[in-house]
Amino acid sequence: MAIATPGAAPADAPAALSAPVRARRFGGGFRRAGRPRGGSAGRSLLQRLTPWFFLAAAVGLLLLFTYWPALNLFYYSVTDWDGIDLQKNFVGLDNYVQVFTDPRIFSVFGVSLYYFFASFAQMAIALYFATILSFSTRLSNLFRGILFFPYLINGVAIGFVFLYLFQPGGTLDTVLSWFGVSDPPQWLGNPDVVNWSLAGTSVWRYTGMNFVLFLGAIQSIPHELYEAADLDGASRWQQFWAIIFPGIRRVVGLSFILAIAGSLSVFEIPFIMTGGANGSATFVIQTLQTAFTFRQVGLASAMAVVLLAIVLVVTWIQRRVFPDEKVDLT
Repeated sequence: MAIATPGAAPADAPAALSAPVRARRFGGGFRRAGRPRGGSAGRSLLQRLTPWFFLAAAVGLLLLFTYWPALNLFYYSVTDWDGIDLQKNFVGLDNYVQVFTDPRIFSVFGVSLYYFFASFAQMAIALYFATILSFSTRLSNLFRGILFFPYLINGVAIGFVFLYLFQPGGTLDTVLSWFGVSDPPQWLGNPDVVNWSLAGTSVWRYTGMNFVLFLGAIQSIPHELYEAADLDGASRWQQFWAIIFPGIRRVVGLSFILAIAGSLSVFEIPFIMTGGANGSATFVIQTLQTAFTFRQVGLASAMAVVLLAIVLVVTWIQRRVFPDEKVDLT
């Protein structure tokens, strides 16, 4: 055991640094701590501003392509602009008065009822298959893909496919003839049937979207709840009403809002398949016809503003009647 002499450093102590070495090693650090260099301050400022640069780009695009056209829409709705002339005469609320007093304009909202009731069938089908395929089922991934695939197809392509399906002597009439139906109706030519045919097409297309929403919500429910329900002897039906439905209540409310907004603003399917003929014109189709066929852009803008107001009011009422309550299954 080594014994240190008085005044000497211990054997395991680090060697003392000379004055020049201490100056070189610590001098730069002291200078950096005392007086930060300009490059570091610039980088720090840039790091703080970088998120705002990305936010400014997104907000700029939103203002340019959403809010600015909306403001122009409000401006056009109080003019008599025909979409061609540079002159726009101010007419005040005359266009809005015509929207609410002309029975031909608001009568097309009756067509939206077909899509509104069809949306309930759409959600019921999606919820049924989402519940079944959320459990262990053979070929569940295959069935999930089959159900979601129609939503991936372009709406124009779907319109043309079902146009050939519903045409006289087409695929649907051929299949029905195998079961003895010799005189099928005019699926797109009969005013009493055309809207049901178009609504059924929308159900086929949009069921996949609701299916994915419901399936994701169901799979987010803790699996321990199902195990506890199985130990208590609960059937699948009882598990659905006690566990699944309360757990996906928010998603069901969201789907209901989308169903209302979608039924009021249906456009693609009826426009491609019938062009609004035989009583299948929706409010959006009539708005476009008013603007580009009859050259009444001011009146069409007022119709678009009214449609926007109706969607917002219906959504607000739905949120008041069915509030977004917090669901706690634990």
